[in-house]
Amino acid sequence: MHIRVISVGRIREPFYRAGLEEYIKRLRPYARWELIEGLEEKLDPRAGAAEVAIALEREGRRLLALLRADELVVALDRNGRQFGSEALADWLEQIMGSGCSRLSFIIGSANGLDSAVLRRADHRLALSALTFPHQLAVLVLAEQVYRGFRIIRGEPYHK
Repeated sequence: MHIRVISVGRIREPFYRAGLEEYIKRLRPYARWELIEGLEEKLDPRAGAAEVAIALEREGRRLLALLRADELVVALDRNGRQFGSEALADWLEQIMGSGCSRLSFIIGSANGLDSAVLRRADHRLALSALTFPHQLAVLVLAEQVYRGFRIIRGEPYHK
């Protein structure tokens, strides 16, 4: 399976980058992992709602241009479905069993995702009821996908 994580923002902090590189290394036996980052529009911190909407729409166009018709798209969204680790593993196993060979997770900016991206998504996933910076969200997602593969294969890690 080819798993892509498309993060609107960049992974800038070295400690997030180091953690992410570790999980990418751990995921290699299970799936091909690709990170695409840096699609965020520059916005003034005092930007109004209209400017934010324009930025989201531009980011959305960039995101949609990266997606293929044959891939399963999961938008990370605070209103998305939340899973425990075992349930996430079951969900991943169902996706793999369905014949899906490409799975893309999309992580938006601090302003979220454009509505067009949310409409394109096949699923919406919330990592937690808590809010995470996108850099941490990418790391948590990588760890949970890795954990999910370990659970699927009955390998020690989870317990």
